[in-house]
Amino acid sequence: MVDLEEHEGKLLFKEYGIKVPESRLIKSGRDIRELHGNYVIKAQVPTGHRGTSGGVVKVSTKKQAMSAIEKIKKLDFNGFRAEKFLLEKFTEHTKEFYLSLVLDRGERSVMLIASRKGGVDIERVDKAYIKKIDIDIFIGVPDYRKRELSKFLGLDGELQPQFSSMLDSMWRLYRKEDAELVEINPLALSKEGLVALDSKIIIEDDALFRHDKYLRFRNPADPIESKAEKIGVTFVRLDGKVGVIANGAGLNLATIDQIKLKGGEAADFLDLSGTDDPEKVSQAVELVMETDPRVILINIFGGVTKADTVATGISEAIIKLKPKCPILVRLRGFNEEEGIRILKKNNIRTFEGMDEAIEEAVKLARE
Repeated sequence: MVDLEEHEGKLLFKEYGIKVPESRLIKSGRDIRELHGNYVIKAQVPTGHRGTSGGVVKVSTKKQAMSAIEKIKKLDFNGFRAEKFLLEKFTEHTKEFYLSLVLDRGERSVMLIASRKGGVDIERVDKAYIKKIDIDIFIGVPDYRKRELSKFLGLDGELQPQFSSMLDSMWRLYRKEDAELVEINPLALSKEGLVALDSKIIIEDDALFRHDKYLRFRNPADPIESKAEKIGVTFVRLDGKVGVIANGAGLNLATIDQIKLKGGEAADFLDLSGTDDPEKVSQAVELVMETDPRVILINIFGGVTKADTVATGISEAIIKLKPKCPILVRLRGFNEEEGIRILKKNNIRTFEGMDEAIEEAVKLARE
């Protein structure tokens, strides 16, 4: 998975004809000339929730901009530190929307999502403000769907053809760049029309052989991913609050998809594969804790994997690390009775069913 930073996504937006604010990439306050008008300083890191974490600051003078950059440099964004910033002209606007094209693995299709409310986590928006449409990969977004969404968002008159053109551009980008996600949040309504104030684009890394320009993103400088590589587990950081550990890529993806379908978001993808080494399991729990999840869900379905040794590793991690967040375990397979006994002995909650465990994990993450 290649998660583009905002400035990289906006370059693609411009290439495909999607309007974005005037901006330039800088590395420090020394790169700033005198400002005339309002601007926004934005931390450029490959993770979400920058605004709520203090990574987006409105400024109107060079002094304010330099001060904002120094403050942002000290912040931790889900394990990342900002080393470059987007200096962007502030766009006066009257409304904010949400718009995205995303791969829906459960339905094996592309989903078009639009919301009358933008600028916030889409998961927290009332369902009455959201419209979701399944898109046929061979057809794209039909004209009647464009009109339907335009009306839903209240974009009538001269704005309707502009909105229709933007959907066409997003679809071309999604297809030609082999994207998993193309998101505009917020999509602003300004006096100049519709403007993409932010970008989030994820490229499918299995398609990188067709896109040499993305190869440099294949091994991001993520400290947790580096640690995972050293201990021999597969780890990918995500933006949610439900930490996930499972054995096998298929079970991992199924768990993440079910979390999404039940209204939650996974914080990571961590694949133990076939290991039941207690030390490696303990290290995996420690890695996921570094993403600061609200709850950790461990989903083990073992054939060759021994449930009791996995349970030993989980217990050792909890005794050593004393996590502040709850840890839930669904454990099935060889020696599962002994494994469950070990977990219960250490006051770790266990579940027989995957659905039950996921529902509880999503509930705890919300709380």
